Amino acid sequence: MHALEPGLRQGLLELDLNLDDAQIQHLLDYLDLIQKWTRVYNLTAVREPAEMLTHHLLDSLTAIAPLRRQLQSGDVTSGTARLLDVGSGAGLPGIVIAICCPAITVHCVDTVGKKAAFIQQVAASLKLPNLRGIHARVESLTEPYDVISSRAFASLVDFTSWSVGALAQQGVWMALKGKHPEQEISALPSAVEVFHVEPLRVPGLDAERCIVWMRGRRA
Repeated sequence: MHALEPGLRQGLLELDLNLDDAQIQHLLDYLDLIQKWTRVYNLTAVREPAEMLTHHLLDSLTAIAPLRRQLQSGDVTSGTARLLDVGSGAGLPGIVIAICCPAITVHCVDTVGKKAAFIQQVAASLKLPNLRGIHARVESLTEPYDVISSRAFASLVDFTSWSVGALAQQGVWMALKGKHPEQEISALPSAVEVFHVEPLRVPGLDAERCIVWMRGRRA
């Protein structure tokens, strides 16, 4: 058994997230790939496996249930949904979403070539046909995405303004943040509407987390 499997299964129980054994194995294999690549390419500042479990994996897994609810309540079914993860780095939360939600097409964009290459390597190693790494600036992407996500990427103003060209007409932004970012929200232009700020609790992590859900203001 993988040393982190009990902690991961306990975290999934606390999040009320039902994954099959193959998905759990994929998540553990993904953690192993992060550790392996970080030794050479410095993908992430977090290097302790137990810390990677809470700060990376469980932190990203808290977004799965809210994302599924949002897709169910919106104009898109998860079977046709396209998600763009911006400034994805080591693939968080994009790769976690691709593993947990195989019906969603997930593209992870990063300006750093080795990080986009890592995501492509994970897609090949774990045989995830719905996952793709893109080496580009998000401003250059114009294909429409139903959900555009980010985690600890940039201010809400920068995140939305840089990626607005890739947002589908009825699309939403999903920004994973720490504390409720009141100042960032108040700085948003009138064209961007915050329709929900969702508090999150990460198993094993005593820190504030939330998702800021946004969309283009509708007439």
